[in-house]
Amino acid sequence: MAKVAFLGLGVMGFPMAGHLVVKGGHDVTVFNRTPAKAKAWAEKFKGRTAPTPKAAAEGQDFVMACVGNDNDLRAITLGADGAFAGMKKGATFVDHTTASAEVARELDAQAKKLGFKFVDAPVSGGQAGAENGVLTVMCGGSEDAYASAEPVIAAYARMCKRLGAAGSGQLTKMVNQICIAGLVQGLSEGIHFAKKSGLDVAAVIDTISKGAAQSWQMENRYKTMNEGKYEFGFAVEWMRKDLSICISEARRNGANLPVTALVDQFYSEVEKMGGKRWDTSSLLARLER
Repeated sequence: MAKVAFLGLGVMGFPMAGHLVVKGGHDVTVFNRTPAKAKAWAEKFKGRTAPTPKAAAEGQDFVMACVGNDNDLRAITLGADGAFAGMKKGATFVDHTTASAEVARELDAQAKKLGFKFVDAPVSGGQAGAENGVLTVMCGGSEDAYASAEPVIAAYARMCKRLGAAGSGQLTKMVNQICIAGLVQGLSEGIHFAKKSGLDVAAVIDTISKGAAQSWQMENRYKTMNEGKYEFGFAVEWMRKDLSICISEARRNGANLPVTALVDQFYSEVEKMGGKRWDTSSLLARLER
């Protein structure tokens, strides 16, 4: 059992922190910008709440975070009330936010100065993966930082791997989102084409899913897409945030991402249709306007 703080109790963080108690057997303290949500979590999982990130981090062996973006991450880590001000030497900070590689390297450098370890560890698997404790976790950081964190992360991970130095986890998550963007657009066009051709979509997918066209998106999203339902997972506005990180990083490293940039434009059209909170499979809705 370890003493753990968890910062950020959104649709991902709330169940992840719960798994630390239920599956991991850890002593968990939580912080959330909305105190009512922290109170609700503490009542459900018999944990404790803290009024600030600093207070949550004090005396903990591990501090995990899952917030919205680079600015949110800096807000909970830096400054007088930030978690870094409360962390003890030798502790480990694990960031599950999908953020830039730049902020990961910045926070890793600051952690080293203050005498504790840092791991950037963005996740994939969505709300369902968080609730079921089967997330894929992509990690960056020193070997000893990762080795200390991996057993704690295991409470909500199906796959956890160190990909390199600080920032490598975030870069790997970018690869993940680049791949997903192209796959969802391809599946959307395929379903759209099948409908326009008068084919039975279910029969078509049942057939082609046994071959090279098969994907997680096809297996888990084609039915709801075919029914025009887009309430099952990662929101368009968050995907656009992630794709903007990918495109910004590509400008720095010289990668050419024509499909990713195009799909990002398609998602901007979905947002204009009122689909900011639709899930990412709603690219089909754009084709069926």
